[in-house]
Amino acid sequence: MTTLYEQISRKEQKISIIGLGYVGMPLAIAFAKAADVIGFDISKSKVEEYNKGIDVTKEVGNEEIQNTTAYFTSEEIHLQNAKFHIVAVPTPINKDKTPDLTPIISASKTLGRNLTANSIIVFESTVFPGVTEDICVPILEEYSGLKCGVDFKVGYSPERINPGDKLHRLETIIKVVAGMDEESLEQISKIYSMVITAGVYQAESIKVAEAAKVIENSQRDINIAFMNELSIIFNKLGIDTQSVLRAAKTKWNFLDFKPGLVGGHCIGVDPYYLTYKAEEVGYHSQIILSGRRINDGMGKYVAENVVKNLIQADLSIHDAKVAVLGFTFKEDCPDTRNSKVIDIINELREYKIEPLIYDPVADTVEAEHEYGVTFSDIKKINNLDVIILAVSHKEFLNMNLNDLDILFKKVDNSKKIIIDVKAILDRGETEKSNYRYWRL
Repeated sequence: MTTLYEQISRKEQKISIIGLGYVGMPLAIAFAKAADVIGFDISKSKVEEYNKGIDVTKEVGNEEIQNTTAYFTSEEIHLQNAKFHIVAVPTPINKDKTPDLTPIISASKTLGRNLTANSIIVFESTVFPGVTEDICVPILEEYSGLKCGVDFKVGYSPERINPGDKLHRLETIIKVVAGMDEESLEQISKIYSMVITAGVYQAESIKVAEAAKVIENSQRDINIAFMNELSIIFNKLGIDTQSVLRAAKTKWNFLDFKPGLVGGHCIGVDPYYLTYKAEEVGYHSQIILSGRRINDGMGKYVAENVVKNLIQADLSIHDAKVAVLGFTFKEDCPDTRNSKVIDIINELREYKIEPLIYDPVADTVEAEHEYGVTFSDIKKINNLDVIILAVSHKEFLNMNLNDLDILFKKVDNSKKIIIDVKAILDRGETEKSNYRYWRL
């Protein structure tokens, strides 16, 4: 009897990718080079763009989508034609910071309705330990009428894609995989090895793999929180944080983290999945939630320093003209999900300041839908009192002081305020030119 891996490698069976976002689309493109792939997403408009050859995620590029053999659809019935299913849907949080499992539950129902016998389902969405087996499996069984372990099997392989990163790609990052038993683990490992050149790491269990993913981002979150706390302290002491970090990292084992806004659909979200599960078993997080509180407060902290600098420059707060350059959660990536730049904007609004916003790469439709934000044309931004460099897009990295100066009012440089969240500019040069300069 041939295995599912052998059937897929011979293109006798298909792979389905459920969720065609920043994780799912690179998976679909990569697997389509070695197997028959069905890419499914509930968004008809997104699928239409893909079928036109347009990469709305900007993760793989239009050319890759135009040349791929993957079949993109929003019709769930096509999932019946696949035997190996990868679920890569978002796992956001609710307003009260609790996990919002709606997308993964919905995806499990959709897949369950179209699941056929002898299939393997692998979840890639970031979750707390237990979601795959305790929440998703019962849904799959209920909606399919099939029995897990008898008619189908499940596994987990945490996504590690870093949106916008052209160096660390899907194929070049070691893939953690887990299966419900030895047979499923072997099949899952072999199928992922078809596209992952860096190799796979077999975790001892599905819960171990789920936990490994959620702590990767929690660890990074905590380290950045420490840097943000240092930034607050050093600003009060009149010491430049970036200068301190440059000196400290000359030691071989100093961890090279930097202060900043911590947003996105991973680092700013995943720690809450872990602490939620910890609360369920009676443990209240000390370090993780402390780090989250610091990072969640950095947008407000930046806005407060905008106001302080306006006062120190003897400028009116209510009449201040402010521009925010950059809105996405990270550089050169269109994704605005959980962007903490909105926290700066909302806090400025508390002071009756309505900033202009410019971002050359952001998904404008997503920004308007999620935040009610409308971007300005850079050509129409002028007569500013304050420029906030919020995201280090390449376009902004290539700007010099002359480029920025054009956007300011024609006043003395001491009345021109630059808030450099990402430490893009040279502090010495900026202050030598007598600009009022502040950074984390």
